Amino acid sequence: MNPIFKLILLAAAYLLTYVLGSCTGLIHPACYAYVGAVLPLLTAFIYLLTCTTIRGFGAATLLNGFVFVMLLIAGEADTTLAIGFVILTALAEIIRYLCKYDTLKGIRWSFIPFAFSFFAYTAHWWFDTEGSLAAAVEEMRAGYDQLMIPVIDNIPVLIIVLVLTLPVAILAMRLAERSLKKQTEGLK
Repeated sequence: MNPIFKLILLAAAYLLTYVLGSCTGLIHPACYAYVGAVLPLLTAFIYLLTCTTIRGFGAATLLNGFVFVMLLIAGEADTTLAIGFVILTALAEIIRYLCKYDTLKGIRWSFIPFAFSFFAYTAHWWFDTEGSLAAAVEEMRAGYDQLMIPVIDNIPVLIIVLVLTLPVAILAMRLAERSLKKQTEGLK
């Protein structure tokens, strides 16, 4: 398969994980707020394939950059998302550079900060609570904003979910490695 076409498909698949994660909010606000802890089970495969296609700088930048541009076009991007994406993407790219681009170790370690990317998308709930509640009144069903308040106020659960994202990311990458052995053969 043409590498450019493959990267376009991977970026689109990564964007689809954001759409999927966002749609969980239709079930309950807690699903939207915390789904980022389980999304690495999907995004690890996309990230691993992107890293094996781009054997240098750019895998995390391509994926988060594409999602950011699409969210910007859709009017869903904000300053919190931009800052979160820049920090998490830079960490992933730096770690991958330090561990060497052609190593599985570099992909594994760089996926850890990258796995938290969906939380940059949902962070506006905690950094712009007033604006998020106002948007919920306009965009969601009646009473949704009232369901959001206990989720936003429950900081201990948010911390637990963020901590749990780490082992999920590690497990997800191991599963991706085992499933995609052929793609990782050339890595050290």
